[in-house]
Amino acid sequence: MIRFDRVSKRYPPGLDALSDLSFEVAEREMAIVSGHSGAGKSTLLKLIAAVEKPTGGAVLVGGQNVGGLARSALPYLRRRIGMVFQDQKLLFDRSVFENVLLPLSIAGFPPRDAAQRVRAALDKVGLATREKALPIMLSGGEQQRLAIARAVVGRPNLLLADEPTAHLDRDTAADVARIFHQFHDVGVTILIATYAGELFPGARRLRLDHGKLMA
Repeated sequence: MIRFDRVSKRYPPGLDALSDLSFEVAEREMAIVSGHSGAGKSTLLKLIAAVEKPTGGAVLVGGQNVGGLARSALPYLRRRIGMVFQDQKLLFDRSVFENVLLPLSIAGFPPRDAAQRVRAALDKVGLATREKALPIMLSGGEQQRLAIARAVVGRPNLLLADEPTAHLDRDTAADVARIFHQFHDVGVTILIATYAGELFPGARRLRLDHGKLMA
């Protein structure tokens, strides 16, 4: 599903965020990426989603070199990938329902089909009764569940998450982690950047240290 072939990423004025990374994540696998702050975890996820392009090497998703895609091809790639950002990127002037609906509206889904998908996604993360609420009315854990619902509403086969349990209390973090396990159980490939590896037992471990893969 994911293959890094001697991938490097350098930012001006010469900062090496990632250096010579080679690894694979198989289809339907769950893996976590750990490492200190600044180790390159977020950059790694951005390369997979083609938010960033590698300076060297190749990033392949489903056999496709995503770093070489034309800008016009990126929306088609990202429809297959769900991404939960560290800062969530919720729209606080729109309801829970409208936040989850947005990617489907952009993709041109028929309204009735889109509404069914939104409600199914909200039900999956335990927010079925909160669809009319504004994000500001939700707890931190509920906001994270909302971000997950938006990431999976398009039914992607690959789910990326950047510190999805950060700043949550222990019980809420465990609940959020449980949602990822549920998606993995139905065949979604999952890659999570996290400090809280203990919340994902059984997941394959990848560890970064100053942009290099250590384990």
